[in-house]
Amino acid sequence: MNYRHAFHAGNFADVIKHIVLVRVLIHLQDKPAAFRVIDTHAGAGLYDLTGPEAERSGEWRTGIARLMQARFTPEAQTLVGPYLDIVRAFNPPGELRAYPGSPLIARAMLRPQDRLVACETEPGARQSLINALRRDEQGRVVDLDGWTALPAFVPPQERRGLVLIDPPFEARDEFTRLADGFAVAFAKWPTGTYMLWYPVKERRAPDTLAEAVARAVSVKAADDKVLRVEFSVAPAAADGPLVSAGLLVVNPPWTLSTQLRTLLPELEKPLGLGGAARFRLGPARA
Repeated sequence: MNYRHAFHAGNFADVIKHIVLVRVLIHLQDKPAAFRVIDTHAGAGLYDLTGPEAERSGEWRTGIARLMQARFTPEAQTLVGPYLDIVRAFNPPGELRAYPGSPLIARAMLRPQDRLVACETEPGARQSLINALRRDEQGRVVDLDGWTALPAFVPPQERRGLVLIDPPFEARDEFTRLADGFAVAFAKWPTGTYMLWYPVKERRAPDTLAEAVARAVSVKAADDKVLRVEFSVAPAAADGPLVSAGLLVVNPPWTLSTQLRTLLPELEKPLGLGGAARFRLGPARA
């Protein structure tokens, strides 16, 4: 498949990914020491929800648009609130016209001592991201292939941080590249936190990826060190649109699983299509 960010900005997969991203970064903020975010496939940074790509797919209407109108319990609102506040900051009051991608969400979470490296090679997307981060001393855009950057940029100078690996899945071997690239990076920086995003069109490739990541982390420690999150908004159809996506979070915050067990059930109703949403949360091999 070809997962082009501009067509899918603000959809259910973005919502889940970015909620988890914000929760991980909030945890990193708990300690005063600096951290670095490395976004290997950063995209354009900010997406126009009134533009031709977003209007053509309309996926944001059943993603972030629904979430902005949803009501949550106080516990869930505390967990989702920081993410929604970031999205609101990029829009006029009471309107939803733009959606920030992962590099801008991460940038919004940086303290003065923290840094962001965002990798993007597609010229149009890279220029848009450069414009969004222009003269920003904490956010750097790098014209480097994400698979090359992944082993090159770890470990960061700060020795704390997050690597987000969110490829477009344009190549047939993207799942294999994701597993292999992670294994090389993890061998160099085993204490970093990693988020690996993947689409779920069938079960074999995601399960093989999860097994490979668990094996790279180590057999004995994988259950504690790899958290697997999958969210489906409808039953999958062979030739239908993407309705299920997942994340593997390596070295997750110790609070993350409990937080997601509180929040994910409350996302099923607003994000589900026809009341068919469901989630999976547990170790990589579950």
